[in-house]
Amino acid sequence: MANPRLSIVIPLFNEAENLPPLVAELTAALDGLDYGYEVLLVDDGSSDDSPAVLARLSAADPRLRVLRQPRNQGQSAAFGAGFRHARGEIIATLDADLQNDPADLPRMLAELDDCDVVCGVRTDRHDSFVRRASSRIANGVRNRLTGESITDVGCSLRVMRARHARHLPLFDGMHRFLPTLLRMEGARIKEVPVSHRPRFRGVSKYGIHNRLWRALADLFAVRWMQRRWIDRNAATEVPAGRPPEAEA
Repeated sequence: MANPRLSIVIPLFNEAENLPPLVAELTAALDGLDYGYEVLLVDDGSSDDSPAVLARLSAADPRLRVLRQPRNQGQSAAFGAGFRHARGEIIATLDADLQNDPADLPRMLAELDDCDVVCGVRTDRHDSFVRRASSRIANGVRNRLTGESITDVGCSLRVMRARHARHLPLFDGMHRFLPTLLRMEGARIKEVPVSHRPRFRGVSKYGIHNRLWRALADLFAVRWMQRRWIDRNAATEVPAGRPPEAEA
């Protein structure tokens, strides 16, 4: 499809078992749309059978595009690669582990009419107590230091206008601050409740010890960026011959 309106960006790492049901659920959820879409599956250096599964799935459906990172670089790099290659004017994101429900996407797309970004808020989370507690604490600290009020930054299920996503600063850990970075780009943000499901296949890549200190460093870096951010959209063109008095 040469000009899809919607691009779905899905980062993945060693999710071979989840990919066929994920694509089937996406197809069932999105085939009712009255416009075209593409799915960008960003393989972040998988070492399992994911590359072979992706090759088979993309050969069967031309709407599937596969991007492969040369090595495992993390979720932020995978999102960034997907954003750069996306052709749609709208970008949606979700995880490949099937904990996000693709059936939520049509409702989120409809909510985009009066905003620029729709962020999912997971209800009835099917995660361990430690993961839920650490997520709640991290959200609170992040919101306090950045002046945000995002309920669930850890939810990857989002829909956004591509013009905002394509200008985001890329750095390791970017995905933890997407709503804040999008708002800095001038985006209007809305939150909606979405489903959350337990992981039935594959292995979770989440860990407190491999995220805590790095996340804190990233948080202070984003706070620094907020204070020094230059709004690239602030300047407006003045019609030729318009006198200075008219500006006031």
